[in-house]
Amino acid sequence: MSLSKESFTSLEKYYEIRESSDHLYEYIDGSIFMSPSPSTKHQRISGRLLVKISNYLTQKNDNCEVLAAPNDIELSKEGMEETNIVIPDLAVMCDKSGFTDTKYVGVPDMIVEILSPSNQSHDLITKLNLHMKYGVKEYWIINPMLNSITIYSLNKEEVYEQHAIKTDLGTITSKLLNGFHLELEHIFK
Repeated sequence: MSLSKESFTSLEKYYEIRESSDHLYEYIDGSIFMSPSPSTKHQRISGRLLVKISNYLTQKNDNCEVLAAPNDIELSKEGMEETNIVIPDLAVMCDKSGFTDTKYVGVPDMIVEILSPSNQSHDLITKLNLHMKYGVKEYWIINPMLNSITIYSLNKEEVYEQHAIKTDLGTITSKLLNGFHLELEHIFK
């Protein structure tokens, strides 16, 4: 849900709104979006997936780190001047130089969004295109209403291709996290 009624809101105004509220807000292309409160099912899915990814990264002795919301990601890429701040449900970062005390500045390697009824178009269209533009290697969209997971991976042309889609049962894999697999039954129980 867009909070801004103006056609463009300055970054300074965004920070003023953030400071004066307990709500979570994202800043995308000059518009402010309020993040909905997550449902219990949303939180259970997020927690289970966080544990699975964290355990995988630990076992692989990978330099990557996974963080759960609320954690600000200030998308930053060489050659792009605009500022966009998102709060994904989960994000995997392998370049740890982007961490500050308050946020991550850079491009995560993987972003996971868990849909809520009120934010579906925001995650399915706005954020998918934004993450593709910045070069997020893998974007997961989890739909708890349909018990489905869709994974988009960047191809050689830097365009998202649907890598996998599963509903209810079965195993889904990641192109980014080599050898990682996820049983949908475990995530959606």
